[in-house]
Amino acid sequence: MTIEKIATTPDWYAPYRISQAIKAGGLIHVSGQAGIDEQGKTVSGDFLAQGRQAFANIERVLAEAGAGFGDVVKVGIFVTDMAANLDKVIQLREEFLSEPYPADTLLEISSLAQPDWQIEVEVTALAS
Repeated sequence: MTIEKIATTPDWYAPYRISQAIKAGGLIHVSGQAGIDEQGKTVSGDFLAQGRQAFANIERVLAEAGAGFGDVVKVGIFVTDMAANLDKVIQLREEFLSEPYPADTLLEISSLAQPDWQIEVEVTALAS
């Protein structure tokens, strides 16, 4: 089996020894994406702004791998405040995903890699 690293330019994950995505075995495994812009800075704004940026980052990585949101079969969403943001997570799912909606895991965690991050999203998609 061939394992292929997928990266966008700039690859803001490289200094951390993380691949943005790996294509292997007919699947694309996209690492968790947060609400950071192309300069690696957290976007300003609220939970939805960070969530939209995280999904936009996923879209960029999937495109680099020759896929899109229609190929996504599994989503993992990590949030730091479930009670305040569950409705917003559902809104983000509706904005970026469509029927048949992918399998999904939603977890509340105490913190993410940066203290100002509120959401991180990872996906697994079918590779062409």
